[in-house]
Amino acid sequence: MSNSSTDTGLRKGRLGVVGIVFFVVAAAAPLLGMTGAVPVAMLLGNQAGTPGTYLAVGLILLVFSVGYAAMSQKVTNTGAFFAYVGKGLGKHAGVASAFASLVGYITIQLAIYGFIGGVLSGQMQVSAGIALPWYTWAIIVWVLVTALSLLSVDVGAKVLGVLMIAELLTLVITSTAVFMNHGSNMNFGNSFGFDAIFAGGFGGGAGIAIAFAFASFIGFEATAIYGEESKDPKKVVPKATYWAVGIITVLFAFTAFAMATAMGGTSEGVGGFVNTASDGLKNPAGVIFGIADDNLGGTWMSTIMGWLVISSCFAGILAFQNAISRYFFALGRGGVLPKSLSKTNKSGAPVNGVILTSIFAIAVIAVFALNNLDGIANLFTWMSAVTAVAIMFVEILVSIAIVVYLGKDKTVSVWKSTIAPIVAAIGLSLGTYMLMSRFNLLGSLAPANVDPTTPEGAWQLTGFGWFLVLLPFIAAVAGLVLSLVNNKNEKAELLEDILS
Repeated sequence: MSNSSTDTGLRKGRLGVVGIVFFVVAAAAPLLGMTGAVPVAMLLGNQAGTPGTYLAVGLILLVFSVGYAAMSQKVTNTGAFFAYVGKGLGKHAGVASAFASLVGYITIQLAIYGFIGGVLSGQMQVSAGIALPWYTWAIIVWVLVTALSLLSVDVGAKVLGVLMIAELLTLVITSTAVFMNHGSNMNFGNSFGFDAIFAGGFGGGAGIAIAFAFASFIGFEATAIYGEESKDPKKVVPKATYWAVGIITVLFAFTAFAMATAMGGTSEGVGGFVNTASDGLKNPAGVIFGIADDNLGGTWMSTIMGWLVISSCFAGILAFQNAISRYFFALGRGGVLPKSLSKTNKSGAPVNGVILTSIFAIAVIAVFALNNLDGIANLFTWMSAVTAVAIMFVEILVSIAIVVYLGKDKTVSVWKSTIAPIVAAIGLSLGTYMLMSRFNLLGSLAPANVDPTTPEGAWQLTGFGWFLVLLPFIAAVAGLVLSLVNNKNEKAELLEDILS
């Protein structure tokens, strides 16, 4: 095809299984999850049972992946969720899901911009004496991410691969050292037993841990987004999906088990460690950093981890930049959004989608900066909470769409077309309920005098909190309305074509 800027096709055959897995696992930002989500899930949730919670959630998402991978063999589209829901539930539902997905991906990228800005601000001041506000560092990262995205996904895959391998090594080395030093504390029953996983009940500790676990997996579903750019979509995407979910599940469960082992393997041990090492709720990263220092001697590993948290954030931002721009590309090509968004540059990147994604990001960073809001306490916590609700809501729609669409295809087994998607939908619905009920904890948006960690604190939100938790559904309604309006003109034909 032509390489002019008016192209409306992504370059094909550029990505294999490894390249896509790099993007997806990087989007899950494993080290960010281990320094942010897992310690809080453990301390406020089911404590020693947290590793089992991550394993259980990973298994639910593996079941979801069965139908998702089967669908990818029938439908290859850079819109993925959008196209899948459109195929099964109709084009209007597809557009609605696309808008909800966009909210999810845009907000997680914004969240990580806030986190990396805050971490860089503190770390550069301590290590180099450079005192700059969080938003200055966020803008520097923004420039780099925009440039790399415009250079094409190949460059991004190489960068993400190096960063991801380094992250995995630090977590595996630290966890292995823990097991070697504290093997007598290993207790699989306390971490993976049924009673341990559901300790505290859905309204208490178990529900909190489940909410954080689901939030930690956001990004795995992006495998299908790169289908058009893969070497063989019908083989590459399913393999990449299973590998991505499997790697994320094993990594989180393995490292969380090492953390529980280091803390004594019991809820008393968790409390004891936090009292001696750090205030784990105010400084979650201090938990894994402290474990690394205690088990590897000195602070060399925690120092490396500190810098890799930054690279993990960068990798996540870059991965979501690609995912968002490809959603804009698909919607532009389908006539839902301006057709100019379906253009690609000489590198094969959806250039206008990248630019629009960057405009959204810099605008929000500017608003938060001008209003003296914090990068981590505000931008990160608020936006990441919205993301979790948005993506899981869409995954439920995808599961239902798979049942409807593949249920008619006699070449697909009942397990892939019906049983697995239904089981996944039930599990995801439960997870979404947990997320929304504990949204005040994820986003620090509980009203005054309400303790969000208690069963009574569930569903207690400020007005702004209710707006944020409902934002994905508001976006879905907006997408539905826009699709219905477009149905009355020639754009409807474009949408039908993109879903074909």
